[in-house]
Parts: sequence; C-alpha cells; structure tokens
Amino acid sequence: MFDTFIVDPMINALLMFYDFLGNNYVLAIAVFTIVIRLITLPLNIRQQKSMQQTQEMQPQIQAIQKKYKDNPQRMLEEFKKIGYNPTDSLMGCLPLLIQMPILFGLYRAIIVTLGSTPQSLFELTQRTYSFLDLTPLLPVANKFLWLNLGQPDPIFVLPVLVFGTMWLQQKLLTPQTQASNNKKGKDDNPAAAMSKSMQTTMPLMFGFFSLSFPSGLSIYFVLANVIGIGQGYYTRYITKKEKEQKAAAKQSPLPPPSSADKAIAESAATASGGSSVSYTHLR
Repeated sequence: MFDTFIVDPMINALLMFYDFLGNNYVLAIAVFTIVIRLITLPLNIRQQKSMQQTQEMQPQIQAIQKKYKDNPQRMLEEFKKIGYNPTDSLMGCLPLLIQMPILFGLYRAIIVTLGSTPQSLFELTQRTYSFLDLTPLLPVANKFLWLNLGQPDPIFVLPVLVFGTMWLQQKLLTPQTQASNNKKGKDDNPAAAMSKSMQTTMPLMFGFFSLSFPSGLSIYFVLANVIGIGQGYYTRYITKKEKEQKAAAKQSPLPPPSSADKAIAESAATASGGSSVSYTHLR
C-alpha cells in the first residue's frame, strides 16, 4: 500500500519532470521539491504562527500552570480564556510527521529510477503508469558534477550543506521571543528548552543520515531547507508587520469630534446652564 500510494506516484512524478526538463534529474528533483513545499506550505505557515503565538503567551501559560497545577479542569478553563489550546503544541510535530513518508518514499523512488541493473530496470517498468513512455528516458542520467545521484556524496559536501541549511532553517523557525530568552539563559520553560535542543539535534541527525543517503535525496533536503529559510524570513516579516500594526492601533489618538458631536455638546451645555461638556465624555 505504501508503494502504491507514496512510492509509485513519486517515481512517475520524477520521470515526468525528468522528461519535461530535458532529461536533467537534478532539475526534476528541484521541481519535485518545490511542488512538495507548496503543498505543505499552508500547514507550515500555520504551524509557525501557532508557535509564535504560543511563545508570546508563555508567561501567562506558566502562571496558570503554577496556580492551578492541582486543578486541571480550572487550568483548561483559564487557558481557554486567554485563547490557548494545549493541543496546538502538537502542531509543531505535524510537518515532521508528514515529511517522514516523503523521505522514505523519495529514497525508494530515487533508488528505483536510477537503477542500472536489469532487475532494477524491470522493476521500474512495472511501477510506471501506462501513459508514460520510458523508451526515450532510459537509462536515467545519474551524473551531476562529481556526484552519482544514486550514491552518497564521496567528499561529504552534501552532508555539510544538509546540516548547515537545516540548522539555519530551524533557527529561523524558532520564535524570536524564545530565541531572545535562550540568549539570556532563561531555559525554565520545558518547551523552549526542547525547541533549543531540537535546533541542533535535528540538523546533526539529518547531516549524519546524509552520509549514507543517495546524493539525489541529499539534494532534495538542501533545496527544501533553502525554501524553508525563505519561508522563515517571510513569516518573520509578516509577524513583525502585524505587531507594528497592532502597536500603531493602540497608540493612535482619538479622532477629532465631528460636527454632530459638537452640536450635541453645545446642546448639553445649554441645557445644563452653560456648564462645559467634554467631547471625549460624549464619545
């Protein structure tokens, strides 16, 4: 079932992109990466905004947790009052969970499409859809610069790039308020401490895996991370603009009284014997 719904569509998508882009497998991986990132973009942006909002509410959340630690029901009621849903914290894991089947599926798709043995070519013919003509596509070109896209990078450039780009992406995805607290050494928040740990652990883990991954899969990771870096900058820009608009709205003075307000104020002053009535009181 995994092959039918995950691996086979990826194999055919890669081959279609490969055919359309002049038999260039790296470009096929690049377009495939962009498509995947576009599909998951709404979820990723929602997750980033949820993380930012949750981090901004951390002082209130911690105060409620401390005050009502023996009364879970009251704690949930207070969370609801400030607009915090504890289940939103699980959203941070959802993009990673979605990436796992993509990772395993793309790994298999690259191995199958770049296979050069008779057995692997036969398997490829059994997995392609009927409308796709393999005759002009085989064998699939597996060379790019010094790389064999079906084998690990022999000089470890790609694992280093995977680590570096993923680390920068994780840094940008970390809410700015949380990052500033980490710099000050405020690690009393378990969620913030875990996020800080994951910022280094995840890039190290994927960089290590890339030592044995096919180069084509490592290229997918690098491209996906670069897109994620751009997404991180965009989300921070939007968040900053929203904060500036809210701050400006709070600081904006009251508009001047209209002619109708002035007429009402003059009538009230006359009725009260000439006593002055403030326009602001009437507003």
